[in-house]
Amino acid sequence: MSEPFSVPVTVRGYETDVQGHLNQAVYLNYAEHARWALLQAAGISQTGLIGRGVGPVALETTIRYKRELLAGDEVSVTCVFEWGGGKTFRIEQTIVKADGTVAAEVSAVGGLLDLKARKLVADPQDYFKELATDPAMFGL
Repeated sequence: MSEPFSVPVTVRGYETDVQGHLNQAVYLNYAEHARWALLQAAGISQTGLIGRGVGPVALETTIRYKRELLAGDEVSVTCVFEWGGGKTFRIEQTIVKADGTVAAEVSAVGGLLDLKARKLVADPQDYFKELATDPAMFGL
């Protein structure tokens, strides 16, 4: 893909803290929303994952806060999967304000859990290729 996948989000007042900033935990919700939107756009559903006996798991997440977000701010949340081989993959995400200012960067390590064995599958990209109607959305 030439451009990263992205979804629009409007910061809602109830998501802000006492300083009027977007609550730090909500950044994770925005990142998760973009990840699931990408899976759905590529043709992968939760039902499809469960039917195949796997589920995505978060192993590590780092958020770098760059600029504050306030109620009413319009942002885009990008999502790019990076495959390095092995049992895990990286997901790089950027939360960008309407004026192009980067508000936050989210970097995560994930995997696919075999729901019966309760262990990570060896090659998660193979499952994404198999389940997706458009694997190119994952860089596959």
